[in-house]
Amino acid sequence: MAPVTTAPTHAPSAHVGVNRPNPVSVGTIVWLASELMFFAGLFAMYFSHRSVMPTQEWEAHASNLAFPFALGNTLILVASSVTCQMAVWAAERFQPRRTGSLVQINRWGMNEWMVLTFVMGSVFVAGQVFEYAELVQHGVTISSSPYGSVFFLTTGFHGLHVVGGLIAFLYVLARSHAAKRFGHHEATTAIVTSYYWHFVDVVWIALFFVIYVLR
Repeated sequence: MAPVTTAPTHAPSAHVGVNRPNPVSVGTIVWLASELMFFAGLFAMYFSHRSVMPTQEWEAHASNLAFPFALGNTLILVASSVTCQMAVWAAERFQPRRTGSLVQINRWGMNEWMVLTFVMGSVFVAGQVFEYAELVQHGVTISSSPYGSVFFLTTGFHGLHVVGGLIAFLYVLARSHAAKRFGHHEATTAIVTSYYWHFVDVVWIALFFVIYVLR
């Protein structure tokens, strides 16, 4: 009689968890990619006008720019990206509010860091408006020359994006205050908003380098 063989038994495979990407984060990144193409078109427009406009005429208009003022305004916006990230880290540990006094910034929650980011972003927008007013007084307007057109279009569209980010911060703060319990949904909203804000900051750094440094 032939020996009976039994099929080899295998230990049950360990359950493998699959970390699915957050659809909100993925959607935000895809949308930001389309925004990147939009700003790429603005950069192309800027360089196209720069290549055909006489150098002396271009320099005459560019000389009206206040580099120290723009640099200070840029540093404020860059610093706001740092405070925005601090808000994200607080949101990731589900801490919407501070746990100490207002002067103890190491105990700040998401709300405090986001309010500070909102204030710094508002200062940046106010600085842009002030710079626009100064340029208009010197005769540089959107219709005065090709330089004025590309300058106001590129920086103006970026300014609108900054304003959009400020509105998003207000939405995040309102949602945080309205939530009975700060959870994953509120934290995700803060995180994707930070993606947008960091994107806006990086675009401005590129604009600043092109407009104010590469004259």
